[in-house]
Amino acid sequence: MRQGLDREGGWQRLHPLSPLTRIGRLAPVIVLSFLLTFVHSNGQQGPLYYPVGITAASVVFGFVHWLVTRWKIEGDTLRIETGLIRHDSKRLPLARIQAVDLVRPLLARLLGVSELRIRLAGSGASDGRLAYLSESTALEVRERLLRAPVAPGPVAGGQVAAEPAPSLSSGAPVPEHLMALVPSGRLIGSIAFSGLTLLLLAIAVALLVLAVTAPKTAAAVVGFLAVYIFSFAGGLWRRLANEFHFEAVESPEGVRVRRGLLQTVSETIPYGRIQAVRKIEPLLWRPMGWCRLEVDIAGGGRTTQRGEGSGVVRKALLPVGSARDAWHLIDRLIGGTLPVMTPPPAQARKKAPLSYHFLSAGYDKDRAVCVTGRMRKVTTWVPLEKSQSIRRVQGPVQRRLGLATVHIDAAGKATRAEFRDRTVAEADDLVEELSDLSRAARQHRAMSLAERSSDVGAPIPSGWYPDPSGRHQQRYWREGVWTEHVSDRGATALDVL
Repeated sequence: MRQGLDREGGWQRLHPLSPLTRIGRLAPVIVLSFLLTFVHSNGQQGPLYYPVGITAASVVFGFVHWLVTRWKIEGDTLRIETGLIRHDSKRLPLARIQAVDLVRPLLARLLGVSELRIRLAGSGASDGRLAYLSESTALEVRERLLRAPVAPGPVAGGQVAAEPAPSLSSGAPVPEHLMALVPSGRLIGSIAFSGLTLLLLAIAVALLVLAVTAPKTAAAVVGFLAVYIFSFAGGLWRRLANEFHFEAVESPEGVRVRRGLLQTVSETIPYGRIQAVRKIEPLLWRPMGWCRLEVDIAGGGRTTQRGEGSGVVRKALLPVGSARDAWHLIDRLIGGTLPVMTPPPAQARKKAPLSYHFLSAGYDKDRAVCVTGRMRKVTTWVPLEKSQSIRRVQGPVQRRLGLATVHIDAAGKATRAEFRDRTVAEADDLVEELSDLSRAARQHRAMSLAERSSDVGAPIPSGWYPDPSGRHQQRYWREGVWTEHVSDRGATALDVL
């Protein structure tokens, strides 16, 4: 197969089981047609025209799509051609490929096939799809696309294109290193201790009380809230199904995330496309020391896991984990060293009495960090090289108190770090200094993927290991040197060795 990938002019077809696999996409429609047929037949087994017709039409459409679809890697371009009536020919330059996701729906997993979704820099959704290939072929094609040699050059947003690792055909693949793994029990516990679950429990208790005291009122309330209850329950199920068996591994092209219960997804978060990182610590999770990590990625879509649309997509980098796991991920992505954090002045308490206890911010030459929140603590890291604008905002209440807020905006509507409620003099100084640091960060050549991921093939990769001094349970090892970062029972601290 590897020779077939590198051979010029070698057109290839999708897997022969692709037409059958496409039926899985219409499974809800087929089940619904069976139910409607059963209901219209008054509980008797009625004619199966509709479900059989839908299934047959799906197989025929899938066979035609398989028959007219072909693909090949031609030099530095991936070509995909399809269409019976309207011919569609796509040429995807390997130099602009940012991510290649591997998707395995339930039926595809049973049949041993996978779908490849290719995303290009600066575009939204999936620019090319190969549905479906055998699992071995899909893995090899993904490695071939992501490791293709690329000459550095400008890309969208004024950034410098990174240089990926050598192509797959030039040597053995670089091994992956596990960065974080979410146990099933912890995921279920995080869902149980979420606000949505507590809301559903409160509704259930209220309905139970009404059913005892006023049955007719309870029936009316159930009818009114049924849609909301099913929607909330569906949200909890989607989170369990999407984040089940979640693991993040370090690869040369970025952090590779694998997740899914019924449908498994393997997606790559490229290093150079990260606009911001958030660490979220809900109130109910803090006694257990849990947190959630999210990243904003340029060239994605709307702010969902699917990433459809345009703009910036927000993805879960760690659905739930300890502070130790979160710090390791942040350190490998944008550097985990926390700058000196300063709180706002005392008069800011009058403007933000409920969030003042969390408010703080800081910066260094590489990144800006801010902490916000009332009951839920949110820490945001924004690399200064990704800043799109730096602005000072002053509302009417802030003017009376002599305060102002400095925003560091990255790509995306809600992607920013905020120095909230600072004195006017401090805000003016922040705007000047952060602007200079951002310009300096953008002038430097972006770190290549080979440099950033050089630790992937190291004999001892960066990570948490038993503390050689014996003072703590674990100490962080980074690129051949013990650091001052230590961990005890999942909590992190500083202690110079």
